[in-house]
Amino acid sequence: MVSMGLAMAFPGLAQARVHATARGAREDLSLWYDQAAGPWVEALPVGNGRLGAMIFGRVAQERIQLNEDTLFAGGPYDPNNPHALAALPRIRALIDQEKYAQAAELIASSMIGVPQTQMPYGAAGDLLLDFDGMSGAADYRRWLDLDTAIAGTRFSIGKTRYRREVFASVPEQVIAIRLTASGGLLNFDAGYRHPDKASYGGTDYAGDESATSAASVPWDYRETLREQQRPAGLALHDDADNALLIEGRNIAEAGIAAALRYAVRVKVVGDGRIALRDGRIEVRGATAVTLLVAAATSYISFADVGGDPVATVRRQTDAAAARPYARLREAHVRAHQTLFRRLSLRIGPDAADTRPTDRRIALAGKQPDPALAALYVQYGRYLLLSSSRPGSQPANLQGLWNEGTNPPWGGKYTININTQMNYWPAQAANLGECVEPLLRMVEDLALTGAVTARQGYGARGWVAHHNTDLWRATAPIDGPLWGMWPCGGAWLCQALWDHYDYQRDEAWLRRIYPLLKGASLFFIDALVEDPRGRGWVTSPSISPENQHHEGVATCAGPAMDRQIIRDLFGWTQQAHALLQDGDAGFAAELRAKRARLPADRIGAQGQLQEWLEDWDAGAPEQRHRHVSHLYGVYPSEQINVRDTPELIAAAKVTLNTRGDKSTGWATAWRLALWARMGEGERAYGILQGLLGPERTYPNMFDAHPPFQIDGNFGGAAAILEMLVQSWGGEIRLLAALPRAWPDGALHGVRVRGGAELNLEWSQGRLRQLQLRGTPGQKFTVRHGGGRHEIVLDTRGRATLRG
Repeated sequence: MVSMGLAMAFPGLAQARVHATARGAREDLSLWYDQAAGPWVEALPVGNGRLGAMIFGRVAQERIQLNEDTLFAGGPYDPNNPHALAALPRIRALIDQEKYAQAAELIASSMIGVPQTQMPYGAAGDLLLDFDGMSGAADYRRWLDLDTAIAGTRFSIGKTRYRREVFASVPEQVIAIRLTASGGLLNFDAGYRHPDKASYGGTDYAGDESATSAASVPWDYRETLREQQRPAGLALHDDADNALLIEGRNIAEAGIAAALRYAVRVKVVGDGRIALRDGRIEVRGATAVTLLVAAATSYISFADVGGDPVATVRRQTDAAAARPYARLREAHVRAHQTLFRRLSLRIGPDAADTRPTDRRIALAGKQPDPALAALYVQYGRYLLLSSSRPGSQPANLQGLWNEGTNPPWGGKYTININTQMNYWPAQAANLGECVEPLLRMVEDLALTGAVTARQGYGARGWVAHHNTDLWRATAPIDGPLWGMWPCGGAWLCQALWDHYDYQRDEAWLRRIYPLLKGASLFFIDALVEDPRGRGWVTSPSISPENQHHEGVATCAGPAMDRQIIRDLFGWTQQAHALLQDGDAGFAAELRAKRARLPADRIGAQGQLQEWLEDWDAGAPEQRHRHVSHLYGVYPSEQINVRDTPELIAAAKVTLNTRGDKSTGWATAWRLALWARMGEGERAYGILQGLLGPERTYPNMFDAHPPFQIDGNFGGAAAILEMLVQSWGGEIRLLAALPRAWPDGALHGVRVRGGAELNLEWSQGRLRQLQLRGTPGQKFTVRHGGGRHEIVLDTRGRATLRG
């Protein structure tokens, strides 16, 4: 049924998708600049999930900075503290006695992992291309085309027109660099620079508008190869068929020995004279040259480092070199567009903005630029496709891209918000395949986390705390103020459940059910009775990264734990029923434990309590970046405007206290929360801050600062949330549409239940909605105060018109 005032029609949605593609061709899908990149956060990223590169677009010396997603430090290791289980009863007793500082001291000595840190993500070095005769460049432009996933540079010197293209090929698993000269010749040397430490400068760009203008780089700017500082184990070989082969080792860290070998191979194909000499490639007199770069490590799994990276890179570069460049490019673009073109978004007029991207960012919040928000969404989708593909590692704290061997916070997987946020846009943005690497990581964590559960808690199932790395470490790290939090693995399960909920793939559900069940078994065993009779709680725990008293975070049963476990038990119950698991005893335990999880509480200031006790008003950081106890609002739906208005009011009190300005990812979370609560103007104000120069670098990377990619992904998800929401068994349209976006179109967004929709609006009102799903499927749609029941026709389609 459809309510009065709306017409029902069933046009072919295939035709609508052609229209979406045509509209997508008019989208603003390019980042572009009129100067070369200075620092790394002005360079442009390409990636195929496994291989990444940052392109600087410099004239006299192009820099291609390389990454390979398994190049972490260390090797397989067991971080579990052997004293944990024996100390656990005493720690819990101290918490029950409200001796939190003493409990934290015992946690530090007995439960925190060995070592107390995990292994950092590294870089794979730089390819430096040194050109002769490059001065007086004119008509310069560099860009990243999101629709083709190709970064490019063009310029003229005299009568010669130069063009460069770089892309990371999924089909061939190489980075392809194409250099051409029209009306002249190419003469250059290619050399490899080994990875080293980088200077990240945590506040380089914060609050400095001038920093969003690309730094002026002289055309003859050149960096050094550091040939006299090569680390032990690094070797450069002149390989067969015009190829340079680099072999190296990863680094040791925190007492964990280096166990990985890595290899990089650069193969050159072109029409000039190509020679290898002393670890460099010389190209002379060419008009068109293709460099094919492959990188690999000996990593096979978190327990196996016996791979052969040299054989891998030789095979990949030789196979790519056997194909003409045009075919390599065509296959790359086709593989990318098959996924990327599923969704198009236009906010505001069709006309593209003619200003360079860095200048648009510098003026965000001062001049209307609705298309910048749409570009931010598509850039987030591009980054997710580029850093998380089936078969790769999941997107880490910097996605795939990292400049040095010492990335901020290790560049690993922080699973108390950041890794989860990386996957917030995956389903709605129609990139469900990108979750596959996360599934495989959780399957690994279920193995290593079973050891931590047994040795640390005497519990069944599996657990992971607030961080993990390539080696799938699951013990708490970083000390009791940060690491004593047992819900990281449980929260990761949300991305797995969401994939099922949006796709309705029974094979996926069968694969994730053992993970849900194992995570639930841990909490069935590890929850303890609150001594004041308030139900089952986690102990010990923290509310991630926040203190309830100065220097003390240790507690029992914080709000976020209760909310995550309530969701976990609920997902597991649903999966148990859908798959008809015959373990009735397990189902009964789930129901009983879930029923006695303490409810969310409202404190004396009217705020949503972060802890079981009403400590919020006295907590030392009133504007803390984490808003962990608002998990129940977003990404969960336990607290919502329809069912729990009093808790929504309390959540708003909390957010007003915390403030709208925070770190990049925390700003994105605030944006998502206000959007979920239907506060479009408040969300829009926060978005303007996120898009501006304090929180977005010139290349559109999110600024924590320094760079963390979760802000990009969280921001993209939140913008989509402003337009289409899918929770509580309903679809909500334009629920947080700000006045600044009166017109637009969103095609290809997915919703829960395994459907996708096209949406168009004008003057702030719905013009048309098209739904596609399973024939006979029922949906409830809310818009503008109305509630509409829709049944899909025999082709699985329906249309609403305003």
